[in-house]
Amino acid sequence: MATSGAGDHGQGQGQGHGRFASSLTARYSDWVLETLDELPGSFLLTDPALPGHPIVYASRGLAALTGYAPRDVLGRNARLFQGAATDRATVAGVREAVRAHRPHQAAILNYRRDGAPHWVLLHLAPLFHARDGTLLHFLAVQVPIAPAAVARGATCHTTGHLLAACRDEASRVAEDFPCATHAGKVFVDMDKRGLETEEPRVPSDSEKDMAISTANSIVSALNSYSKLTGLVVSRKRCDSIGIPALSSSLKLSLGRIKQSFVLTDSRLPNMPIIYASDAFTSLTGYSREEILGCNCKVLNGPGTSLEVLEEACTVDLLSYRWKFIL
Repeated sequence: MATSGAGDHGQGQGQGHGRFASSLTARYSDWVLETLDELPGSFLLTDPALPGHPIVYASRGLAALTGYAPRDVLGRNARLFQGAATDRATVAGVREAVRAHRPHQAAILNYRRDGAPHWVLLHLAPLFHARDGTLLHFLAVQVPIAPAAVARGATCHTTGHLLAACRDEASRVAEDFPCATHAGKVFVDMDKRGLETEEPRVPSDSEKDMAISTANSIVSALNSYSKLTGLVVSRKRCDSIGIPALSSSLKLSLGRIKQSFVLTDSRLPNMPIIYASDAFTSLTGYSREEILGCNCKVLNGPGTSLEVLEEACTVDLLSYRWKFIL
């Protein structure tokens, strides 16, 4: 589907869409939109600091999945994808996650531009300023959930088949939904949305992995560009304000150690991490900006032994690299 990232995300749409684009360019760089346009997957970014918590970026993959061109959704609240049969309890769970500034995953019945219902795995992640913990944006990734009969097929668990399905969907949108490139050409009777009965779908592990992989790629891109503005994005809210700076000579000495380790300060509340080695960031996937100011418990997960955590000794401990965990 041929769309112009620059045209859809700020040019030719008046000052309003320029304001939504500046939500990203002012915090990252003028080139961040072009990079996001090249990333695969269906996703959007919202700005909770703007009235109505509007969408400030929509990917080309989102247009392929939903039939909504980016210019059709910029400035609107993400609830536009919901309809009559969308489960209210699921929506309430998403709303509570947004209110609490925490990540969330849920299977939800959404609606395409033409009114057709479709199940997606919604992967929601808040993005914080790594230094002061300010909430910057919410990232929402949508991965289509295959019907149960299809999901049981072994070949449908491979990434290649899922990507092929996305390409097929993009082709169908280009042919069947002219609204993806020409706004306003398709009329939607809102009163008929959601009247079809839809059995709930359960996302497969491969669909969950795809959502996480897409989110990681987006955060990595935003991190890369945020460093140009001195911002640096974090997926966890850790407060590094008030953490004493280590001397340059000590940092140099610690940097020569090739092992994975962190230093914490027991004199500060919650014993925050004040230093992380290069090997630690490589092993865990956390950047220094993300981990400084956090307690080591951010490495824990469902299988971490609570008994081992209470022991003051050398132990083998199950920890977790950065990954979305419910």
